[in-house]
Amino acid sequence: MSIRVLIVDDQIMVREGFSVLLNAMPDIEVVGEAVNGREAVAKVAELAPDVVLMDIRMPELNGIEATREIVATDSAAKVLVLTTFDLDEYVYQALRAGASGFLLKDASARQLAEGVRVVAAGEALLAPTVTRRLITEFSKLTEEPRVSPLTQVADLTERETEVLVLIAKGFSNAEIASHLVVAESTIKTHVSRVLVKLGLRDRTQAAVFAYEARLVTPA
Repeated sequence: MSIRVLIVDDQIMVREGFSVLLNAMPDIEVVGEAVNGREAVAKVAELAPDVVLMDIRMPELNGIEATREIVATDSAAKVLVLTTFDLDEYVYQALRAGASGFLLKDASARQLAEGVRVVAAGEALLAPTVTRRLITEFSKLTEEPRVSPLTQVADLTERETEVLVLIAKGFSNAEIASHLVVAESTIKTHVSRVLVKLGLRDRTQAAVFAYEARLVTPA
């Protein structure tokens, strides 16, 4: 089955360009477009896309608030934030709102398609070095964590904490399994338990949480 994509951007050239690039891929289908965050929320409910390519700076409702509203509906859609600069001050806030990663607007057709595939598969689209830079530069700009990270960490087992740290360092399930010398299915179970215990949506939020809890420190 094709990966269903909704493109959200207030610039028609961006929407049309991404639409052409993605529809050229045999496994991806653009099912709709939206010109602002408010329309994006409505289109997600109507079209049930797998991935939402979300611009941040838009009229009426920006990408951060739109992402927060989409996540609050328990939609299965994964949000992939579009930004012009990799250190956009709003990217970190979007990740905390529930976005699964971010992609630069000047990404190549191959990078765009691969980003959609990665996010649709439930992985985080974040290079570890970029994650550290975002956390370091912009954590002071955001509100306080929803609850004390240290309190929640205490609920994790030693192995679950170890897995969380490796997630924050950008390891895939296969790489974590190899590092810990266990089956990949075991790691998937650990990851699921970590997300449930911490009340997190996905691996991206788990990575952000690990930095906020000081389990991992910026290099």
